[in-house]
Amino acid sequence: MAQTARMTLSRKIDPAVWYRADWEQCDDWIIELTDKEIRELKNAVTLSQAVPIANLCASSFTLPAFASRIRELRDELIHGRGFAVLRGLPVYEWDRESLARAYYGIGCHLGVPVSQNAQGHLLGHVYDLGLDPMDPVNRVYQTNYRQLFHTDSTDIVGLLCLQPARMGGQSSICSSSTIYYEIAERRPDLLKVLCQRFHIDRKGEIPQGEDETYEMAVFYPDEERVTCIYARDFIDAAQRHSHVAPLTTEQVDALNLMDELAASDDLRLDIDFLPGDIQFLHNHQILHARTSYEDWPEPERRRHLLRLWLSTADGRSLPADFEARYGTIEPGQPRGGIRVPGATVQAPLEP
Repeated sequence: MAQTARMTLSRKIDPAVWYRADWEQCDDWIIELTDKEIRELKNAVTLSQAVPIANLCASSFTLPAFASRIRELRDELIHGRGFAVLRGLPVYEWDRESLARAYYGIGCHLGVPVSQNAQGHLLGHVYDLGLDPMDPVNRVYQTNYRQLFHTDSTDIVGLLCLQPARMGGQSSICSSSTIYYEIAERRPDLLKVLCQRFHIDRKGEIPQGEDETYEMAVFYPDEERVTCIYARDFIDAAQRHSHVAPLTTEQVDALNLMDELAASDDLRLDIDFLPGDIQFLHNHQILHARTSYEDWPEPERRRHLLRLWLSTADGRSLPADFEARYGTIEPGQPRGGIRVPGATVQAPLEP
């Protein structure tokens, strides 16, 4: 009874706990860029030309008025509902370099960009490269295959829509905190499983001195909130290694329930990306997914998103287990991302 009471209290006071109905009929989470803010971004793009995109920081991409609005957005991401969409970047009017610079500059006011792959890309490209989605080593975001609900290995993830698909490719999000409380009420036995460690594959992106797999739980609850890290395909990919024991029936049931709840009509909030939309998510409390899609035949019209992984120096305190994936959890230090020997950080403008 006491545990149920605590759960009910947490659900009432934690803004990270929400359902589709809470946001489906309102647009408070959509922030329209004003003409003044777009002019301010354009000016910052011009004044920062001497600085390579990968070397930008908040002080070299100054936004005198817009910065305060970004700080409000940052607070909502880290301490509030955990998601927002900036709308209105003029993707069909500016060239690719200007768009990438403006997007990266906004990101620098939210956190510190970290590498997203073994190539050291600080600016990622979500684009179909024709890779086999069934190969466990491949990253699904480089295909047109559907992505299950998951988190990325960083504090905040940003996605800028340059071009939507011809059909499909819809973005969906849900609250991982809500999933935690739903499972606690429905199947507390499976919640216990999700709070225990799973083997997770690194898919060949192995930091110096680390193994090809590591172990982490899905949920890390404390007295104030629930921190989540989840990517089903990385858990399934670990099954290819001989040292990893097969998933138990209870583990499979727990993961299936996780996926089922995330995709359910009650929890899932669907978002149609418009060109120029920038979606920001707090990974520790938001899961995101994408439906499969059919692309345009013309290369210049193919679905293309730019991605940022951002580390927040004063963000949420993370459990010790996160060091296996984030490298460090020390406050004030860049954390998360992919760190492999020999990688040179860069911000490529093409996939």
